[in-house]
Amino acid sequence: MTDRVVVGDRVVLDVGFRAARARLEVLARDKMLPWASEVAYGEGITGLVKLAGPAAGLTRLASVRLDDLAQTGNCAHIPFQWEAIAADGKLFTTLDADLMLVPAGDQLTALALAGAYRPQPGPAGAGLDRAIVRYGATTAIGSFLTQVACVLVHPAGTGESARARRAGES
Repeated sequence: MTDRVVVGDRVVLDVGFRAARARLEVLARDKMLPWASEVAYGEGITGLVKLAGPAAGLTRLASVRLDDLAQTGNCAHIPFQWEAIAADGKLFTTLDADLMLVPAGDQLTALALAGAYRPQPGPAGAGLDRAIVRYGATTAIGSFLTQVACVLVHPAGTGESARARRAGES
């Protein structure tokens, strides 16, 4: 498989855009986003192991690269990249994505992630079923967004947000 797997998700937050943007900037500086990436990757791999077998569990997130928070119009965004390596130290997969905040009403903000997973280069990556890769990627980004949403809505980190809800859920 040489094609990228396009992934995306969003969460609606019960917090105004300005407050969410200021909190996201703090999170990026305080290294919370790399930590959330580690946790989310682990959850994605746990799901992948169930479908693809134990070899998938021998991967780890090797690097998280974040650009600075940028704002264009009513959108604040942070481009970022995750790189995971296999047990042999070779590249396993890469996620190139954009974490975005946009106003969704007077006191609501949408937190979204849009990106693409690139599977392991060469024949090893070609052996992964596209649906399995999508499942692992979707699990990881869903976990990542949930963690970031909780901290944006509850800056002190006081538990799961009852008001952060997945797009389409009410």
